[in-house]
This record gives sequence, structure tokens and C-alpha cells, in this order.
Amino acid sequence: MRKTERFKVESSNSLWQIYKTVPFWKVMKNFIIIQLARYTPFLSMKNWLYRTFLKMEIGKQTSFALMVMPDIMFPERISVGGNSIIGYNTTILAHEYLIKEYRIGDVIIGDEVMIGANSTILPGVTIGDHAIVSAGTLVHKDVPPGAFVGGNPMRLIYTKEEMEKRDMDEI
Repeated sequence: MRKTERFKVESSNSLWQIYKTVPFWKVMKNFIIIQLARYTPFLSMKNWLYRTFLKMEIGKQTSFALMVMPDIMFPERISVGGNSIIGYNTTILAHEYLIKEYRIGDVIIGDEVMIGANSTILPGVTIGDHAIVSAGTLVHKDVPPGAFVGGNPMRLIYTKEEMEKRDMDEI
């Protein structure tokens, strides 16, 4: 189960009420920073932009590939450990706006995690250290440390123990 805070809304849908939930100028600033970072080829510059202006926690030597899209409204709720790779065009959401409510949740990505291209990470999930998320995965629940997951909906492909056994068999 994802760990999100839920906020009910009245009358119109929650996205129509967006600037009651997050300030306009914050969204505008975040949009500009994210667009700069999405296109820059310099990994250290991306991390600096994310840490400095979006208040994201980013570990050392973490790599955000081209076109990664962190949450535009609540990027400060995203944490990525050290030496991780976030693949091309991945979306990391810390919010979801629904008809009768909106939800906000922290996204925690551990150390040495590999997230394949075109994945989507929903709010309120934790991806454990050394996990691998295959390309095109919808991460809708927590990923155990060392596990290999993939698909839409996401499913467990190999546990940490099965991955370790596979690694030993290759030696």
C-alpha cells in the first residue's frame, strides 16, 4: 500500500483547485528548473539544480538521464540515494489529483537503484537499495531492497535472494 496523505475537496475536481493546494509561483519556478535540468547533458548540474532550487535530496553520483520529469508541485518530497540511475523519460510523482481528493506522498529511492527508461513512479512508494526497475514499469507499490521488478502493473520478477543466486551462477 502506498503511503499518501489524502485531502478531500468540494465542488470542482481537485486539479481545478490546484493553486489552493500549491502556490502558483512555486509551480512556475519548479517548471523552469525542471525544464532546464531535463535538457542539460551535465549530470552534476542537474543534481545541483534539483538540490538547490527544488530541495530534492539527491545522493552522490546519482544520474538523472535526459528527459526525467520529477514532480513539478512537490519535488521536495522526492529523495534519491547515492549512485542510482533514473532512466530516460522517467516520471517521478509525489502528488496525484483526483476528482474528489488529492494525495501527496514521499517518494524514496534507495542507493544503487537502477530505474529503466519510461517508468512512472507514483507517490508514496519506497524503492529499496540495489533494486532494479525494468523499463516501462508503473511503480505503484514499494519495491523490496535488491529486487528486480517490472511491468504494468508492476510485479516482482526476482527477489534479492534470487538475484544473488543468478549473480553467483554467472561466475
